[in-house]
Amino acid sequence: MFRSVTNAKWTAGLVAVFLLLLTACDGKTPTIAPLGRQATVLAFGDSLTFGTGAERGESYPARLEALIERRVVNAGVPGELSEQGLSRLPSLLDRLQPALLVLCHGGNDLLRRTGEKSTAANIRAMVEMARERGIDVVLVGVPRPGLVLESPDFYEDIAGDFHIPYEGDILPAILSDRSLKSDRFHPNAEGYQNLAQTIATLLKKAKAL
Repeated sequence: MFRSVTNAKWTAGLVAVFLLLLTACDGKTPTIAPLGRQATVLAFGDSLTFGTGAERGESYPARLEALIERRVVNAGVPGELSEQGLSRLPSLLDRLQPALLVLCHGGNDLLRRTGEKSTAANIRAMVEMARERGIDVVLVGVPRPGLVLESPDFYEDIAGDFHIPYEGDILPAILSDRSLKSDRFHPNAEGYQNLAQTIATLLKKAKAL
């Protein structure tokens, strides 16, 4: 009982710290176009976007939709590599014509050690593909496996090159906390809620909301 209360307090404190850090860095967050009430947001990625480890209504796209009161399409495919995602993305962009792409991809590449150079090239191509269509992008970094979880530098480099909003710390934090995970590689419902809240806060800082 004591441990569960302590973990809950620690988790709440962790999320509060991340939200505070986002607020503190407000002047450094690139701005994107405001999202109209009828705008569609495309959440694109693999199992982390699909919501593996939680019920369908508990995925981060479902939680984000409730938080921002805009349509969020969950386009997560478990097990997908970034090369496959790059092939899948164009038809979704053309069919849905979203105002915003939330891109969280590359985790399976990192797990299978397919090579970070090719992963970075694929994610960069996805961002470029969306931007060429006039679609704003928010990038979410995925941690590489290891004792200390952190997102590879190429995510931040890509975000900097395209001057797009980026969040690279929340997934490493969630996946470092047993109380927020369903297994080694996926958040649970509470973890996905924290991810959605962090993305919603980033969107507010980027003037999208």
